[in-house]
Amino acid sequence: MTEAKLAIAPMMDWTDRHCRFFHRQLTTRALLYTEMVVADAIIHGARERLLGFDEAEHPVALQLGGSDPAKLAEAARIGEAFGYDEINLNVGCPSDRVQSGTFGACLMKVPGLVADCVAAMKAAVSIPVTVKCRIGVDEQDPEPALDALADRVFDAGTDALWVHARKAWLEGLSPKENRDIPPLDYDRVYRLKSRKQNKFIGINGGIQSLEETRAHLGHVDGAMLGRAAYHTPGILIGVDAAFYGARPEAFDFAALIDAMARYAARHIEQGGRLGHVTRHMVGLFHGLPGARRYRQILSTDATRPGAGPDVLKTAFAAVELDGAAAEAA
Repeated sequence: MTEAKLAIAPMMDWTDRHCRFFHRQLTTRALLYTEMVVADAIIHGARERLLGFDEAEHPVALQLGGSDPAKLAEAARIGEAFGYDEINLNVGCPSDRVQSGTFGACLMKVPGLVADCVAAMKAAVSIPVTVKCRIGVDEQDPEPALDALADRVFDAGTDALWVHARKAWLEGLSPKENRDIPPLDYDRVYRLKSRKQNKFIGINGGIQSLEETRAHLGHVDGAMLGRAAYHTPGILIGVDAAFYGARPEAFDFAALIDAMARYAARHIEQGGRLGHVTRHMVGLFHGLPGARRYRQILSTDATRPGAGPDVLKTAFAAVELDGAAAEAA
């Protein structure tokens, strides 16, 4: 797990395979995550549609939702067979559909069950098994709640614990509100790391920049970018040099254009639509000359029936790429 200095958070309806392929063009080293996939869906559903990914996405982790140790173990086995580099258990999602299925953030209340799930998955696969959680839920005191979960999952063999540094309120707040309203408590995650000095602890929640990421890495082992990476993906261009020792150099936007156009063409040939790919790319040139026109093209022309990769190239042509390259260098 020592490589996972920076990760892109799993985000429902956002970090699908097209998003991950795009992000991988910007950073070769950051750990990418799938959206949460429910264990029952993997066992009984259309596995290629749910789990298929491009080889370029490595390293990539599969996030599972569920609370039945046997089902999670089977889903983890299937995920490993598909080629994923890590299996992650969701103990942080506050959505209503997650609560009705007894998984996600409500599992913070039953750390023993989470440990049983981790142990079952560890016994089923040879790749790392990790957990992503909150600091607590509802009226829980985050001090004992997070310690209790961490102690149990590490005893069960988890390879890493990623902590979203907010409580989740399962009553009274929507999933969207749960991303903003509960206050961030980074110090609580730092204290956990101080207590678990030999264990991998990663932090998530509200991180807006690589500078903030670097500050967090002075206290914990990994940092996870969520909405900042999605809405302003250009910040990912500096990741490899900042955190993985890559040589700083001007980013090759021409190669990015070609890679995404080829990828979009393959997706369209397989029955997909250009908009499935380009919706994740809208924020790439945030703040640069031509970005507004770029966004307009991707938001309108790329979503029309029959739109092809040439629309993507037209959108890129609207941006002053020399300025973008200088910004990225």
